[in-house]
Order: sequence, then structure tokens, then C-alpha cells
Amino acid sequence: MPGYYDIDDILMEDEPISVVFQVTANGVGLLDPGAESNCVEKGAKVDLPFWLVHGLLSLEQAVSINPPPCFTQKTRKEIQADAACVDLRVHCQYFYELGCKIVPLVSDKSIGLFLRYAFTSRYKEVLSKSHSSSMMTIPKFVPCLTKEETRVFESARESMAGFKKWRAGGVRLQKASILGRKRKTKLPDGPPT
Repeated sequence: MPGYYDIDDILMEDEPISVVFQVTANGVGLLDPGAESNCVEKGAKVDLPFWLVHGLLSLEQAVSINPPPCFTQKTRKEIQADAACVDLRVHCQYFYELGCKIVPLVSDKSIGLFLRYAFTSRYKEVLSKSHSSSMMTIPKFVPCLTKEETRVFESARESMAGFKKWRAGGVRLQKASILGRKRKTKLPDGPPT
């Protein structure tokens, strides 16, 4: 199980997903805050954590998933207009991770293409800002990034810092220690020439 002990994976799977029950479910009335009895009626719309939705889908399609609000047409249009300016963390801090897990479960297969477009268009901006931004602008930019983009940003900053350290450093090439020793060679005994 990849990500079993990963805290970000656990938090991502706790994201609420809107579902519609396709069957009447007895004994699960706690799932629906509006339910007056201990059962959820067929057709009831309920927000459930992703991990539970995934489990209910494996039970012969007990529920159908509505794509999360972060993948609506409004969000898509915002990202298509100017992806770098959209605050994706407000929509969902695990935008890409949740999207990758939800694609095979929903009927809208364009979510996968949308995720790729969003990531590639924002990736350029993230790398550009990580390499060139000053410490004054970072606090304004990083809070708009998702968890995955924040990881990319931090990795790029560390990479650039390492490069600058190497570039400003002294000796770039070092002689191998084995080359520093001189070998003493013994000439064969023979007539002097």
C-alpha cells in the first residue's frame, strides 16, 4: 500500500466528496446529518470522506460520485484563463493527488487532461519563482500552492541554493587521493646506457 504511513496521503483521503446513494442503506444514518432515522434513503446526497467513498464504490456501486467542487467548470475556466494566478489551495490543498485518485471513479474523464494542463502550466511559474524570487515575495506566493507544488517549489529552491554554493565555491575539481601518491619504480639491472 503506497502512502499507508504518509500523513499527506491520509489527509488527502479525508477530503469530503459529494455522493448520491443508489440504494437504501440501513444502519448508516450517522453519515447523513439530515437523516431522521438510522438509514439513508436512495437518492440522498451526502458528503463523505474519500476513503469511505472508495469503499462504498467497491460494494456493487452503492453510491455514485459527483466530482468535487475543485474540478467544476468554474475552476477549469479560472485555470485556463491564467493558471498561475489561481489559488488552488483554497479549492483543495491536495488538488493533484485527489484528482489522480478520483479520475478512475467518476464518469468525467476530462479531469485527467485538466490535471495535466493545470500542473504543466503552473509548473513553469513555480520553477521560475523558486529560482528568481526574493525572500520578500515568497510568503505571498507559497500560500497559493497545493502540497505537491510546495514540494516542487522547495526542491527547486534547495537545488538552486546548492548550485549557487557550488558555483561560488573554490576548487571545483579535486585530484583523486590515489593520484597524489608517487610510485617508486625500480629499473631492471642491466648495462648502463
